[in-house]
Amino acid sequence: MLLSRVVEASGAVAATRSRKTKVAVLDGLLRDAAADEVEPVVAWLSGELLQGRIGVGWRTLSGADVPPSATGTLTVPEIDSVFGQLAVTTGSGSTAARRGLLESLFARATQDEQRFLVQILGGELRQGALEGIMTEAIAAASAQPLDVVRRAFMLSGRLPVTAAAALSGGADALAAFRLEVGRPIRPMLASPAESTSAALDELGHEVTVEYKLDGARIQVHRDGDDVRIFTRTLREITSRVPELVELAKALPCRSVVLDGETLALTDAGRPRPFQETMSRFGASSERELLLRPYFFDCLHLDGNDLLDRPLTERLDALESVAAQHRIPTALSPDLAGAEAQLGDALAHGHEGVVIKSLASPYAAGRRGRSWQKVKPEHTLDLVVLGAEWGYGRRTGYLSNLHLGARDPDGGPPIMVGKTFKGLTDALLRWQTEEFPRHESHRDAHTVYLRPELVVEIELDGVQVSSRYPGGLALRFARVLRYRPDKDPREADTIDAVRALLPAHRA
Repeated sequence: MLLSRVVEASGAVAATRSRKTKVAVLDGLLRDAAADEVEPVVAWLSGELLQGRIGVGWRTLSGADVPPSATGTLTVPEIDSVFGQLAVTTGSGSTAARRGLLESLFARATQDEQRFLVQILGGELRQGALEGIMTEAIAAASAQPLDVVRRAFMLSGRLPVTAAAALSGGADALAAFRLEVGRPIRPMLASPAESTSAALDELGHEVTVEYKLDGARIQVHRDGDDVRIFTRTLREITSRVPELVELAKALPCRSVVLDGETLALTDAGRPRPFQETMSRFGASSERELLLRPYFFDCLHLDGNDLLDRPLTERLDALESVAAQHRIPTALSPDLAGAEAQLGDALAHGHEGVVIKSLASPYAAGRRGRSWQKVKPEHTLDLVVLGAEWGYGRRTGYLSNLHLGARDPDGGPPIMVGKTFKGLTDALLRWQTEEFPRHESHRDAHTVYLRPELVVEIELDGVQVSSRYPGGLALRFARVLRYRPDKDPREADTIDAVRALLPAHRA
């Protein structure tokens, strides 16, 4: 398949707001792809590289400035091969070698193809926001049920691998994906609820009400003496959390997969700031800042996969293997009990509660309604689109943030507001140092960023406004923290922002 075919499809997807049309375009592309082309095509149009990070920064890309070709002759396998070479080109002279590879590649690319390659290598092609649409296209192209494809993706953790299996082996290949101890699966997520009473009205009283901790999501896998620990983005951190490894080895079981949170506590037992917990993932020894785990789900125990079992059974398994490490939970409370649990969580310094249906299976990678989080303040995880240079005492610092919500139909993030509130001096220094590493371009007043950083914003509400492309504006928005544990695919959607409008909440 020629790269021009992929670029054409990418342009067609970007040019329409219709989800049905986007899926149809990608469906047709996947049907035309050869077996060795499916994985790179799916990765690229999901905003990723098969090779992951390959050491090509914006400076290297801007240095590979060569005239475009009049005709496009590049093929998908050729380009994927060059990306593979770039990934393993390291050491002395690697910068020049990478530039040479890129210049040779770009010399054979048309202007549109060059632009596409720069977007892929620079992480600007929607940064994975097409994941949901691509999953639907894979189902259509392989003539497989969408739920079957989603489940295979949940278990494989990699959409290109799932696509290759679906298109080459159909139902049998997809059914072959199983929960594999040691291979992370995408975590199940909770949707926001307006209040405990609203959540109970929707879910009933056969629920658990758990503390919502201000910690970092972890997934713990143990197979005999082999323990592996992953973050919510499926990044492995085993070597950085030896105290959690030792704890997992001491559990009374042979194999287990646990889902939970970890956080650092003060001497008084209250949670330390989230940034301190996240910094612990880079610590060199457990003595620097001890982490304590709080588990709330068990996905596998001693050879038995529990994903499809109701939460009641998974909690029984969790109790049998890690009772002393369970997250504080109220089982089937009435409204007064649920409110009391929320009050206790807040009194202990935590964010709120998560209310979960006891009948729910583990729907990995999805933000459904069977898990609902209740927090006293409105917060949104938004994508940083840019930052304006400050003035006054903030002169010389990147300050006022441009904020975007995720487009559920796969487009670029949609701007919904700006804020400079909540930025400490330390954050201003960090932003000014970090943001140029994510820069796409700038003007006299603003540095614009590739959509790579997620920030948690607290706000008083949302109002209709024509000032920003989203048709909304955030009221009294302020920065709570950055979320290095999240990528833009996990940012809140424009629909989630609209749901905070008074008319939606009434």
